[in-house]
Amino acid sequence: MSRAPVALVTGARRGIGRGTAWELAAQGFDIVVNDVADDAAMTETIAGIVALGRRAAGVVHDIADVSGHAAFVDRCFAAFGTIDCLVNNAGVSVKVRGDLLDVTPESFDRVLGINLRGTFFMMQAVARRMVAEPREPADPPRSMVTISSANVRTLGPNRAEYCISKTGLAMTTQLFAHRLAEHDIMCYEIRPGIIRTDMTAGAAARYDSLIKDGLTPIRRWGEPSDVGATVAALARRLLPFNTGDAFNVDGGLHMKVL
Repeated sequence: MSRAPVALVTGARRGIGRGTAWELAAQGFDIVVNDVADDAAMTETIAGIVALGRRAAGVVHDIADVSGHAAFVDRCFAAFGTIDCLVNNAGVSVKVRGDLLDVTPESFDRVLGINLRGTFFMMQAVARRMVAEPREPADPPRSMVTISSANVRTLGPNRAEYCISKTGLAMTTQLFAHRLAEHDIMCYEIRPGIIRTDMTAGAAARYDSLIKDGLTPIRRWGEPSDVGATVAALARRLLPFNTGDAFNVDGGLHMKVL
């Protein structure tokens, strides 16, 4: 009998990360829960995984701390013996939305340092470990799933740094997909649309109105579980002949209508 698959989900103590961790647990994965703090939200995420009958381990680390990645990855692999799926979810938006002409180097460096630089080197660190590990034929499939954004192709002029960081993740996914396919490690990108999380709470009234007026063909908010269900399908390799692909989880927001 093959062992249970293990997933590492970054930024998993709330929002899309939590929804993804819970969906993966529901599909039989043990979960390494990563975030920048071990607090009540982290405890709640872990409790939800355990309630689904799976094992969970919380490992605190800021993905922007690239120098600490090697030690962090060691701790994550040690939790349950391996990592089969890395979900790159950790990320931030801009602190203040505003004019493109007012973007500061400090804001630009903060957002790209976490969303793009941190994620790139996290993927590199995990990939090195995955490639070096011996595998058995019955072992679960391996993958890396990166959460980008609808802003890869839809402009958000009042948060340029965020759009640039997420666009970089689209290319990062393809680069790793090309490099790791020979090791049977598949890489995917997911582009969420308007998802009900803490990050979108401040603009909830505006999004409620836009959705009601037909912004998306599926006229409802996306939920973290919608993203999580897509991650779980990819992590289970239900699409066996795909790698490097981007999947829109946005209620049809990406479609252009004349």
